[in-house]
Amino acid sequence: MGFQEKSAWVMLATLVLTAALYFYNVLSLSTADGLAPPLLPVLLVYTVILVVIAVVGHIAAALMSPKEANAAPDEREKQIADRAESQAGRVMGFLIMLSLAVYLFSYSGHLLFYGVFASLIIGQVAEYLLQIVYFRTASL
Repeated sequence: MGFQEKSAWVMLATLVLTAALYFYNVLSLSTADGLAPPLLPVLLVYTVILVVIAVVGHIAAALMSPKEANAAPDEREKQIADRAESQAGRVMGFLIMLSLAVYLFSYSGHLLFYGVFASLIIGQVAEYLLQIVYFRTASL
């Protein structure tokens, strides 16, 4: 497994873990009357946790194979990253449009924020998943 694939695994696990923690926190702060408002301190804590886990994970991956970590991505890895990014962008765009459509029926700004935020996270998760699939299948 090359460093780019290890990096994709680290980021996939990091995003899934921190997103689950964040949305669990949002749901626990919500009441029967509605969703909890987006809170900057909660977002900052989420961001710090995400960055710390990602940095530690990448350091561990780099220590396992330092030569690969310092090497520039080869042409195949660049093509895989480009294709995964392109397809994940479509997923994210669709989900953002869906969030906007939900807003037209609910008029809930909190729901719009969480829908768009989840769309961004799901788009990144899709990108890392696609990279892993392409690295594993070696198909472009």
